[in-house]
Amino acid sequence: ADGGINDQLGGGFCRYSVDERWLIPHFEKMLYDNGPLLELYAGAWRCGGDERFRTVAEQTVAWLEREMRSPQGGFYSALDADSEHEEGKFYVWTPQEVAAALAADEYAVLSRHYGLNQPANFEGSHWHFHVASPLDQVGRELGVELPEARRLLDSARTKLMDLRAQRVRPGRDAKILTSRNALMIKGLAHAGRTFGREDWIVLAQQAVDFIRAELWRDNRLLASWKDGKASLGGYLDDYAFLLDALVELLQARFRTTDLAFARELAEALLARFEDRDLGGFYFTAHDHETLIYRPKSGFDNAIPSGNAVAAFALQRLGHLLGETRYLAAAERALKLFYPQIVAQPAGFMSFLAVLEEYLEPPQIVILRGPAEQVAAWQQALATEYRPTTMALALP
Repeated sequence: ADGGINDQLGGGFCRYSVDERWLIPHFEKMLYDNGPLLELYAGAWRCGGDERFRTVAEQTVAWLEREMRSPQGGFYSALDADSEHEEGKFYVWTPQEVAAALAADEYAVLSRHYGLNQPANFEGSHWHFHVASPLDQVGRELGVELPEARRLLDSARTKLMDLRAQRVRPGRDAKILTSRNALMIKGLAHAGRTFGREDWIVLAQQAVDFIRAELWRDNRLLASWKDGKASLGGYLDDYAFLLDALVELLQARFRTTDLAFARELAEALLARFEDRDLGGFYFTAHDHETLIYRPKSGFDNAIPSGNAVAAFALQRLGHLLGETRYLAAAERALKLFYPQIVAQPAGFMSFLAVLEEYLEPPQIVILRGPAEQVAAWQQALATEYRPTTMALALP
């Protein structure tokens, strides 16, 4: 988060770094990275209460709302790396530009904090912001108390954001993809529950409501929506990631409609994707066009394995509802991929989470009572790091 892969001004993480120091990114921002990162930083905050992690989460959601949310409630797929045919042009600066826009005391703090007092780090002529010196250290160097240094930095960042908004923006992939939205819904639900941010939970609910209204037809998910049109039959990732997101959202704020949707999705997932003979789930539905090779993969890639997420979500929902068919399907998938998990565990991290809960099922806490008391209990549970506990507050 302190490196260049995180947009220090506007929030949101870029797709990957092009150097070993995580200093210069490939400037493309993907929805599918930022949803899981939001969940990760919320969990990290729970572990130790480091306020930097909360700040990263807040800045990521601010970016999401500002640049990635459609008027209908879904989230766009990605931002390009380029603007005006130059990669990174929207994001990089020169010290002269920055100094001209800021007061002297603001520049003194920001330039040291983000490395403008060091040699150019982008193509020898521009500066890409990263945390070069911690803010408390900058304050000591300048003889400024930390709260004042923070105020000056915030003021400077606001001015530069306004200036950056006048530049030609990178292109945006305005497709709303079900699987990618599901990753963000889970991140928002988890972070909203952790930090007590009802507005983040509402964002997650509105995205679910959009998918249910626009991309769920006759007990089938569609994969993509753009310009008012839904298209393409859903793939395993669409069903699995959305089911997983709904299980998380039920813990953030329980809605019977979400539980009903989760049941419908689970039934459709089993009916349309499971290999009942060998176990696991195909990437394409049983009625999809015939392919030369029909993939059924268990290892994680740039996004988690659809098979692992399907098994994880079915397993959790199975324990929650006492539905043994869901548990049995998760077990079949786990047994199918188990030899590969043992041989190459680093490639199967999502399946290791399935294995962990297969061996020791999650603890389920149901909260009922007066709304105020239940909310207090829910928040107390949410701020503790309890990855193997599911807590639901029922009205």
